[in-house]
Amino acid sequence: MSIRIGQVDGARAERDLDEGQGGFGGAGRHTQIIAVYGKGGIGKSFTLANLSYMLAHQGKKVLLLGCDPKSDTTTLLFGGRACPTIIATAAAKKAAGEPLQIGDVCFKRDGVFAMELGGPDVGRGCGGRGIIHGFELLEGMGFHEWDFDYVLLDFLGDVVCGGFGLPIARDLCQKVIVVASNDLQSLYVANNVCAAVDYFRNLGGNVGVAGLVINKDDGTGEALGFAEAAGILVLGRIPANDEIRRRSASYQIVAEPGGPWAPLFAGLAQAVAAAPPLRAKPLSQDGLLDLFQGDAVGRHVVLEPATAEDMRGTAYVPKPSLEVVYDDT
Repeated sequence: MSIRIGQVDGARAERDLDEGQGGFGGAGRHTQIIAVYGKGGIGKSFTLANLSYMLAHQGKKVLLLGCDPKSDTTTLLFGGRACPTIIATAAAKKAAGEPLQIGDVCFKRDGVFAMELGGPDVGRGCGGRGIIHGFELLEGMGFHEWDFDYVLLDFLGDVVCGGFGLPIARDLCQKVIVVASNDLQSLYVANNVCAAVDYFRNLGGNVGVAGLVINKDDGTGEALGFAEAAGILVLGRIPANDEIRRRSASYQIVAEPGGPWAPLFAGLAQAVAAAPPLRAKPLSQDGLLDLFQGDAVGRHVVLEPATAEDMRGTAYVPKPSLEVVYDDT
């Protein structure tokens, strides 16, 4: 297939989205619930903060929900300020005998509503179970009755336990977006997400892959090759740029209308809105490696089997087996 960047038929996209189960019970608004996955550190939070900001400036009502235990999805949106997490705040309120209110955990900037699920401290619990608990708390707060145009969920893609696959496994979203770059590890994660979507489609699920956002794009083309091989759209390409890197590191939005990067994120917002939930074709391990030059991914290495002598460090003498073998007769 040829690579199409944001060139999607809007009517077809709406028909495909209507097949999903991730609807809200708001005031008749057609809500797109989109789960965004990617390798840790690939730039999901940067992409989502700027995407949600642009969508809001286009007149859309947007909820940005961080589902990463690092609880840093909303930090850039709020200029470096940390958001109180739903899980920690709910626990504190329960201990104090007080109800959890929306205003305790949901905050706004320039039309974007933002929340963080949170998660357990290191070594004190399961992050995936924390996500499940967080969604239970959201449901208690009326999550499925809220009225938004877009709900963007930020999920860590290189953790494979059930909690992190919740939106795909339970049809909590209509479509998935993957953020990746031109490196093997981020595309490995992208391929795993495509495989998860395919697995649950085989079980009767409705979630599809809207496409790939290439972040820190250096032009080498491996991510484009992955999108073509997997049969998914490229929704946008964010270049490897020093100004973007510096502004992101200092918690500054780069998608302000009128700014130099506004057209890029305006195009990304349009592509995200229109992209249908496609059924991707996950690659085999060899197919993924074939996207890269052999010397870059170690394809020249030959697997050499170990021996019993290698493991013991001494000569190995097989001992007679004590197994009783019965004659078939």
